[in-house]
Amino acid sequence: MTLFLPVTLTAAGAAALLNFWLGVRISRIRVSNRILHGEGPNGELTTRMRAHLNFTEYAPITLILIALIELATGPTIWLWGFAAAFLLGRALHAVGMVARLWMRQAGMLLTFLPMLALAGYAIYLGAQAPKQPPTTVFKIRPVG
Repeated sequence: MTLFLPVTLTAAGAAALLNFWLGVRISRIRVSNRILHGEGPNGELTTRMRAHLNFTEYAPITLILIALIELATGPTIWLWGFAAAFLLGRALHAVGMVARLWMRQAGMLLTFLPMLALAGYAIYLGAQAPKQPPTTVFKIRPVG
């Protein structure tokens, strides 16, 4: 049996690229200003570091929720939509940290709403689970 999660794989791949981009933005400031350690006197470096950290605070739990819901329900159009909205929100937030306030605010909205919807749906799915012993996708061999 092959376990394939297209929504999760796509979202995780996109999140990895976004994470890489956020790291490159920090590195460019460090190199151009010769700041090897810490934040230096440059406020822009601090802002970009915070945008990167903010991404790493929200992305893991949201990707986990996407994966678990996809395991429980399969890939659905709304799951694709929530994953895309979340990733767009993270990108808007990062750009909005150094650009326009409305982008940052829209980014947070597009982060929080999908995450909360996914969390609520995960709780609902968990509460609806049949009352039977759990199954596993792993093959278990007897010892001995």
